[in-house]
Amino acid sequence: MSVIEIKNLYKIYDGSEVEVRAVNGINLNIEEGEFTAIVGPSGSGKTTFLNLVGGLDKPTDGKVFVDGIDVWSLKSRKLIDFRLHNIGFVFQSYNLIPVLTAKENVEFIMQLQGWSRKDRIKRTGDLLKAVGLADRMDSRPAKLSGGQQQRVAVARALASKPKFVLADEPTANLDSKSTENLLDIMEKLNQEEKITFIFSTHDARVIKKARRVITIEDGRILKDETK
Repeated sequence: MSVIEIKNLYKIYDGSEVEVRAVNGINLNIEEGEFTAIVGPSGSGKTTFLNLVGGLDKPTDGKVFVDGIDVWSLKSRKLIDFRLHNIGFVFQSYNLIPVLTAKENVEFIMQLQGWSRKDRIKRTGDLLKAVGLADRMDSRPAKLSGGQQQRVAVARALASKPKFVLADEPTANLDSKSTENLLDIMEKLNQEEKITFIFSTHDARVIKKARRVITIEDGRILKDETK
């Protein structure tokens, strides 16, 4: 079953001298439970593509459907609610709230969704244990390594039980050991919780783990390979 359907998607920027087609007529389906890497050189359109799929950036033309819902037909408030309940995000720069502990960062999205305190505590504990941080729940981001912060970010992305997770260059700031740990954790969660993961990356280690690799260049799909 397709979680995401993308139809004739464009994002065009009008520069002072030249038109830039960051995403240039992409058609694509992503099935439930995929572990997919979007790859390509810097400037190929990977991050723009993820932002369009995640409802963070509006397309110039085309459609993005999530479970049959036309994401960009939603009004502003409904789009925010839709992202909150359906999409998890993992960013290159972690984007944790510095004044909150690891536990509070993971809980935050569930508070916005209206989860009970009891359910929030259980879900948070389960996720931080799953990412190997059960003993660092009360630590703030400044007291965590980069790899640990990114694992908190993954736990936060999964907290709301999203339909899929978009991870934009999630290993870019991590060393080899932290990258391997993070990828193993995400692969395990993908298999056990059946959550769909979509990465933008040029990291060979991520590409090796992915079960589907989609190569983008100049905003177009060049190759779409399933291992």
